[in-house]
Amino acid sequence: MKAVTIVRPGGVEVLEVREVAAPQEVSADQVRVRVRAAALNRADLLQRAGRYPAPEGVPKDIPGLEFAGEIDQIGDAVRGWQPGQRVFGITGGGAQAEQVVVSENTLVEIPADLDWVEAAAVPEAFITAHDALFTQAHLQMGERLFIPAVGSGVGLAAAQLARAAGASVMGSSRTADKLERVRPYGLSAMLLVKDDPQLILDAVRQWTSGKGVDVILDLVGAAYFEAHLAALAYRGRMMMVGTTSGNKANLDFSIMMRRRLTVTGTVLRARSAEEKASATRLFGAQVTPLLASGAVRPVIDRTYKIEDVREAHARLESNSSFGKVVLTID
Repeated sequence: MKAVTIVRPGGVEVLEVREVAAPQEVSADQVRVRVRAAALNRADLLQRAGRYPAPEGVPKDIPGLEFAGEIDQIGDAVRGWQPGQRVFGITGGGAQAEQVVVSENTLVEIPADLDWVEAAAVPEAFITAHDALFTQAHLQMGERLFIPAVGSGVGLAAAQLARAAGASVMGSSRTADKLERVRPYGLSAMLLVKDDPQLILDAVRQWTSGKGVDVILDLVGAAYFEAHLAALAYRGRMMMVGTTSGNKANLDFSIMMRRRLTVTGTVLRARSAEEKASATRLFGAQVTPLLASGAVRPVIDRTYKIEDVREAHARLESNSSFGKVVLTID
């Protein structure tokens, strides 16, 4: 089969599309999917650079954490799926290929009005956002949420899900263009952030009449951590999802103790099979109906053929993308 391969750690030049051995026959509870499209994630960039090795049980040199396609084979114990069904889902790696084998409980049926590209842009972003906001941070109707880097795939998914749940959302970006493009997604407030963390505090205090935000979905990490912590309301919750601005910052315990704050780190790729299955099940039950009704939608930045994977990586790495970068696999 055709697959993106990482021939050695490095820049985009180490990516090649090669003919590799197709997956073996599926085991009892597994499903083989003919992949039609697969989205890129920051984890793919890190894996390519040699800084985020694939977990056990998935190809070491084929990236890809999410996919959309049709089932072409099922294991003997699989009861919920049949060949020919259109599905999307998550995996620890190997999705940027013509075929991928996954556990049956990491799949969800694609809503009828989503095409392959749209469907491929959904799983990682929406499962990450839904799990972080609702399963872990317990975001409630009427609460206020702040999303740095709101123009990212996860940021846009989170903004839409929070709005659908009745929360108010403030988003920030380092570029004015992205803030203009995020307007249709229903944010209550927006902030252009440069290199001054005080801007965050000032904006949040003005937006909340000095109370602070209930939840922060931190997609950027160290550079603004102290400002984000100070921007939380009493009993506020911060979900640490990304570290694009660094992974080390100062932590003032007195602020956390006095205001009873919670800071939680989260990842999806490294979780156990049971945790991934649970997150996928909740996504299927609570998010897929919103996708089917059009209440939330995936946001596509650009689409590339699998043969143009180097250009796709360069696009995501440039930080210019708005929404998801997707590979099509013919």
